[in-house]
Amino acid sequence: MLKQRTLKSLTHAVGVGLHSGQRVEITLRPAAPDTGIVFRRVDLPQVVEIAVSAEAVTDTRLASTLSKGNAKVLTVEHLMSACAGLGVDNLYVDITAEEIPILDGSAASFVFLLQSAGVELQNAPRRFIRLLKPVEVREGSGPTEKWARLEPFHGYKLSFEIDFNHPAVDSTGQRVEFDLSTGSYSRDIARARTFGFTKDVEMMRANGLALGGGLDNAIVMDDYKVLNADGLRYDDEFVKHKILDAMGDLYLVGKPLLASYSAFRSGHAMNNKLLRELLAHQDCWDVVTFEDVKQAPAGFAQPARAW
Repeated sequence: MLKQRTLKSLTHAVGVGLHSGQRVEITLRPAAPDTGIVFRRVDLPQVVEIAVSAEAVTDTRLASTLSKGNAKVLTVEHLMSACAGLGVDNLYVDITAEEIPILDGSAASFVFLLQSAGVELQNAPRRFIRLLKPVEVREGSGPTEKWARLEPFHGYKLSFEIDFNHPAVDSTGQRVEFDLSTGSYSRDIARARTFGFTKDVEMMRANGLALGGGLDNAIVMDDYKVLNADGLRYDDEFVKHKILDAMGDLYLVGKPLLASYSAFRSGHAMNNKLLRELLAHQDCWDVVTFEDVKQAPAGFAQPARAW
């Protein structure tokens, strides 16, 4: 049986929120089978638990935000991406402020935290959402066109294309494909950092956003070049970060997908719109388990290896 996974022990980190600039402590704890991933605001007078779901996403401007009542958890996508990449099904995430820490701006620190705690198999079948028919969402046309699509596929692969008219981005790959069965999430995707432009950062800070952002947790560009002294981690780091984000956004559906995802200029809003479109058409998917691990797609059979 292909089994669900949680952590062997708890693990802890301290950082700042990218947009809030607030100091936040995060503790990742093991959870029982079929718990899913649950964020817990332990700083509130009464602890509020927010289980991940496509419907719990209430804001997709600049990041993915989950809400329950008045309680929010901002910028969950990098941690969710690490959980998707390493195959973690059940997890409690305790935080002491409303935003997940940005750490180094990628998912690499979360991968390190998860792997340092260790991944443990649980005595319950891992459940997948399997695509039966294609689902697509589109917006705009011509220079404003953007779209995202899920199609049937026995495995999990993602392809993404960006379209930035900027010298630093134009000189790198603007399209990338990642297949979980042949690639290594930790090596190929996890280290790609979020990125932004100095002109946008100034505007965001004037509006109370990006208060915790800087060269130590983002790729920052002026009108011509990358300002980070150490340059890029991947030749195609910009589009790889979009894959990283997409993996996190899509894992908010609550189960791993068996699907092929492709997108052009998509983002958090469109990724969530795609999940809601999928869930609205129940003839387009079903839920499957694998009693025989050998029947499972390559890439899912074993917990992800370390770096």
